[in-house]
Amino acid sequence: MRKIAITTDTNSGITVEEAGKRGIPLLPMPIIIDGKEYFEGVDISYDEFFERLENGAEVSTSQPSVYSLTAFWESVLKSHDYVVHIPMSSALSSSCDTAKGIAGDFGGKVFVVDNKRISISQAQSVYDAMKMAESGMTAKEIVKKLEDDAYGNSIYLAVNTLELLKKSGRVTKAGAALATVLNLKPVLQIQGGKLDAFAKARGMVNAKKTMLEAAKNDLADRFAGKKVKVDIAYSGALEPALEWQKELQKFFGDKELKMYRLPLSISCHVGAGVAALGCIEYM
Repeated sequence: MRKIAITTDTNSGITVEEAGKRGIPLLPMPIIIDGKEYFEGVDISYDEFFERLENGAEVSTSQPSVYSLTAFWESVLKSHDYVVHIPMSSALSSSCDTAKGIAGDFGGKVFVVDNKRISISQAQSVYDAMKMAESGMTAKEIVKKLEDDAYGNSIYLAVNTLELLKKSGRVTKAGAALATVLNLKPVLQIQGGKLDAFAKARGMVNAKKTMLEAAKNDLADRFAGKKVKVDIAYSGALEPALEWQKELQKFFGDKELKMYRLPLSISCHVGAGVAALGCIEYM
C-alpha cells in the first residue's frame, strides 16, 4: 500500500505541538507585524502576538511563498508516496489556488483539496482524511470525498471589536463607529467558505445567545439525523474562552466540546475576544 501524507497549514487551528503528536505535516502561515514577516508557532507565540496587537502593532496576513510550499511538500515526499494537502477555503484566500498551481509541478504526487473550510472545520477535514488514508482509500478518493462533503459545516463567530475589520476594509469606518457607540457585536457566519454577516446583537452576552440558538436550529434542521460534532474556538485570553466552553457544555447537555485557538491568520482580521462555535459533520 502506498503511503499518503495528509498535510495542512496553521489556518486549521492545529498547533505545532498537536501536529507533532499526531504526525501531521504542518505548514506555518505567514503574518506581517509592523512590516516584518513572522510564522505562527515558529518565531512568534500566540501570547506574544496578542501582546503586540494590544500595544498597537499593525498586523496583516500573507500567503506562503512558492519556495516554502515547494520545500514543504518535497520534504514530506521523502517519506511518503503522495500528499493530500488541505488548505483554507479558496473563497477566503488565493493561497488554495496558488497551491493547486504548484501541485501541478509534482507529477501527480500532490493533491490539493478545496473543501471550503477554515479553522475548526478545516481541522476536522484533516482528521477525517487521516482516517480515510488509514482505511486504504487513494489520494483521489480522499479528495473527492472531502470536496463532496464540503458544505457539511456551519461556523458562527462573535467579534468583540470591529477595529481590524475596519482597517482591512471589510466594514466601513462609519459602521464601526456606530457599532462601538451602540455596543453592537456582529455575529458572522461561515458556510461554504464565505464569511457573511449573520446578525447584530447588543453586547457579547446577547451575541453568544444568538450563536447558541443558531447552532441549535442547525442541529435540529440542517444536520438532523447526521453525525455532527460541536467544536468551539476563541482568540486572545484563555479565561473567557473557558467560560464560553462551560456555557456551551451547559447548553448542549455537557457534550464534549473540543476547543481551538483561532489561528493568528484569522486573528489578524478579527482581533482578541472572539467567541466562536461550529457544527461540523465528521466521519
